[in-house]
Amino acid sequence: HTTHFCVADAEGNWVSCTATINTAFGSKVVIPGTGILLNNEMDDFALAPGVPNHFKLVGGEANAIAPGKRPLSSMSPTLVMKDDHVVMAIGAAGGPTIISQVLLGLSYALDAKMKPSKVVSQPRFHHQWSPDQIRMEKSVSADTREKLKSIGHAIDDAEDFGTSQILILNSAGTFSGATDPRCVGQAAGTGNSQP
Repeated sequence: HTTHFCVADAEGNWVSCTATINTAFGSKVVIPGTGILLNNEMDDFALAPGVPNHFKLVGGEANAIAPGKRPLSSMSPTLVMKDDHVVMAIGAAGGPTIISQVLLGLSYALDAKMKPSKVVSQPRFHHQWSPDQIRMEKSVSADTREKLKSIGHAIDDAEDFGTSQILILNSAGTFSGATDPRCVGQAAGTGNSQP
């Protein structure tokens, strides 16, 4: 399982951090005497070309297990800069849907100028090439679904789509953040913040 958090302070320090053990309880191996649970990120390598992993992602030779390599990952903690200063941190948890969640969040925040709480509340969709279908939350309108089906798209209803976090520095110099309503958590701040 994966988590993401965003942190910033008045001195201009920012963090956008995604951490994972991959699947539930990772490798299910605990280092004796420590309580530290090991991840199973090896699943993110392609065990063989064309063979899907736990998340149904299909890898090829470029993602084969080899010494000194890191596996392909969907983790995409993001910092957005304007005029050489960070103005936004965003990221997500949710396996292969992370990239879609971050891209949608960036578009909602930057293109549609939505407030953070609205950004993380929007309906989501995801396509990962294989299987050839669009996964979408049930909250996506019936009209949108029908239009997509009419041009040949297969639709898969998604119950669990992961969670997003966002933190924005407003033009007034105050922070505004939000945590996804699909999970337990909340945005918090001190000083010049607006959760």
